Amino acid sequence: MGGLAALAREAGHQVTGCDAGVYPPMSDQLRALGIDLIEGFGADQLALKPDIFVIGNVVSRAHFPDGTPKFPLMEAILDAGARYTSGPQWLAEHVLQGRHVLAVAGTHGKTTTTSMLAWVLEQAKLQPGFLVGGVPLNFEVSARLGSSPSTSVPASGMPFVIEADEYDTAFFDKRSKFVHYRPRTAVLNNLEFDHADIFDNLAAIERQFHHLIRTVPGTGPHGSGRVVVNDLEESLTRVLAQGCWSEVRSFGSAVSDFTAVGEPHDFEVLERGHSVAQVRWELTGVHNQLNALAAIAAAQHVGVAPAVAAQALGSFRNVRRRMEVRGLVRRENGDITVYDDFAHHPTAIRTTLDGLRRRLRPQQRILAVFEPRSNTMKLGTMKAQLPWSLEDADLAFCHAGGLDWNAEEALAPMGAKARVAHSIDELVNQVVASARGGDHILCMSNGGFGGIHLKLLEALQK
Repeated sequence: MGGLAALAREAGHQVTGCDAGVYPPMSDQLRALGIDLIEGFGADQLALKPDIFVIGNVVSRAHFPDGTPKFPLMEAILDAGARYTSGPQWLAEHVLQGRHVLAVAGTHGKTTTTSMLAWVLEQAKLQPGFLVGGVPLNFEVSARLGSSPSTSVPASGMPFVIEADEYDTAFFDKRSKFVHYRPRTAVLNNLEFDHADIFDNLAAIERQFHHLIRTVPGTGPHGSGRVVVNDLEESLTRVLAQGCWSEVRSFGSAVSDFTAVGEPHDFEVLERGHSVAQVRWELTGVHNQLNALAAIAAAQHVGVAPAVAAQALGSFRNVRRRMEVRGLVRRENGDITVYDDFAHHPTAIRTTLDGLRRRLRPQQRILAVFEPRSNTMKLGTMKAQLPWSLEDADLAFCHAGGLDWNAEEALAPMGAKARVAHSIDELVNQVVASARGGDHILCMSNGGFGGIHLKLLEALQK
């Protein structure tokens, strides 16, 4: 929603927004754009009399036990008959119409891969528009309109790269967000069970991905759509089996159209067995290697050669809150490094830890500090996978405040390697008591995590 606000502001609209507890980097970005933030969802905001209210999917018709609405502004909008729409619907009607949309979908890696693809197109002089669920360091903004219709580029060729989320659109539109985007290029990066608060099982999510495929143009003289799919995912094989009318380009497996040979930080790209590019960059982890292949295959669909794409990736700087170093604390026996990462699903935690482990020497320790904050993790749906996800950590520290399930019990298979705290202060004390020179402290959450990064850095310096 912050990215949508930025696009509307760039398009010349006056934009005001409200939310509860907005935190950096988005809060800083919005203020820099001159977008006023109002704390809370008070009905008095109806007096702003905007042309339209754009409703995010955090908003619901929920009421507190005493009968008062959780979102009074929404109730006022409905009572007044004011004009409203969803974020994805507004985007489809006012930004994406007539453009070549490249949509990046998947359980993991959407933000990073979308950022990679936008940067590749930028370096190829295509001036893409983009909307990313984070802040790419190469751009320092999460969204922009890109090429305008006044340029010499025909509207149908103006690329717009978008992070395509399968979560539902709004309380009044339960379709996945990505069905609104009508991509000409669709990336299916991976697919696992997630969002247990709205999906009953993996098959239900696969069906939504099939609905996305239904919106991609076909092939032949009357169509030019492309689906880029991860060959390693059985779930995506099932999605394509439900029906696909577009050109398919695969990546990841030994028999895919696009494959990688070498380590994740320095690898050769093969297209159907022929060497076409070399990627050398600062990123680590097999997951980022796969993200790169997806971006290269998608960029090719708008005329960017793999060699050009690979060269652009060499200067890709990742995204805020993706293995972002928040600070160093000097110690005689080695610096302690504190990182911030958005990982919250067990698979994302495991791949993030694997990527860091590959960069370190065997004697260097990883202290994993995390909170099960997403709706899926709060429900405890994947608590049994946590010990598996944390295998590469030397010590793991879990913030269990607000959970309805027993974190100590879930982490018991890890024995003394796992600690549980029920407040941020207690968690900080546990980590500081265990840390020693040379350690790498990786904080993982899809929220602000109570500002734990700065609290750790301050406590470690005492």
